[in-house]
Amino acid sequence: MLLANHYNKLYNNSINTIQSKGCETDHLINGANDKRFGITLVIRPPLQVKIKIQEFLSELNKIDSSQYYYPNSDIHITVMSIISCYNNFALEKIDVSKYINIIEESIQNIEKFNILFKGITASPSCIMVQGFLKENMLENLRNNLRTNFHNSYLEQTIDKRYAIQTAHSTIIRFQNQLTSKNEYLNLIEKYRDFDFGEFKVDEIELVFNDWYQRKKSVQKLHLFKI
Repeated sequence: MLLANHYNKLYNNSINTIQSKGCETDHLINGANDKRFGITLVIRPPLQVKIKIQEFLSELNKIDSSQYYYPNSDIHITVMSIISCYNNFALEKIDVSKYINIIEESIQNIEKFNILFKGITASPSCIMVQGFLKENMLENLRNNLRTNFHNSYLEQTIDKRYAIQTAHSTIIRFQNQLTSKNEYLNLIEKYRDFDFGEFKVDEIELVFNDWYQRKKSVQKLHLFKI
């Protein structure tokens, strides 16, 4: 899969949908009764990259403040959703140490790698920063995780929803229809190829998280050094 082609197709289809039919809105973001939890391997971009993202979000917020904009603490790249969020999942249901052991095994031959955050893509429900990779390390890590978890007896939902292949980061979720649609989408188009920065990945986190990776609900379970 060529990431650029994938991102371009996703962007064009989604913007056309938003223009013609509107956004797909999520009304659970601030819902007190949302009990969806899971465990996920994530990468955290560095502060200098997140500062540029927040500058972009600040511009959009001035146009439409009714959407959900990710704070720095919640911005992440999903390496692998080990157990996808579902209602009433709790850590007490699993032995976290066994998950850590499998992940440790999976990163044995993985070297540090770079991710370039460049440009914006979209879905009808959210806006994402595009992540690009020069090496195959992230793909190799994901394949190792797939193999090792599928060969285990541990609870996992890897690839049950979809097989993750990108290195994007979701930064906006639509809670409402856009109030100034053309102005909002024009600004997104302005950042279509914006360079948010490149960074080296030398660690990944295993976290217990809610659907949105909100800091108030995230519990760090282990930090893996690459």
